[in-house]
Amino acid sequence: MAKKKKLKDYFELGDLSASLILKNLPFVLFLSFLVLIYIANAHLSEKKVRQIQVLQKEIQEIRWHYMSIQSELMYSTRRTKVANSVADKGLKIPKGAPKKIVIPKTKKK
Repeated sequence: MAKKKKLKDYFELGDLSASLILKNLPFVLFLSFLVLIYIANAHLSEKKVRQIQVLQKEIQEIRWHYMSIQSELMYSTRRTKVANSVADKGLKIPKGAPKKIVIPKTKKK
């Protein structure tokens, strides 16, 4: 009749299995080191992805701000807006075409 094994018997190591574990211990440590590096790499890459997403949102907001300022500038530099803003200073828009002033070149001595 087979002897009933206790829980303690499963955790005991024989001479063969103990030497097998000790012989492969450097390989197991190497594998555990690789696993730690893999986990750290995954965390760092996720952190970089989150930083990239934050920077993309910031770029989008800055671009919206730039476009709104540019449209305000384009509206405020229209001829009628400029004329209205300088009218209180006594400047008026000329009705005719602008006149060109030509200065003749003089010869150097």
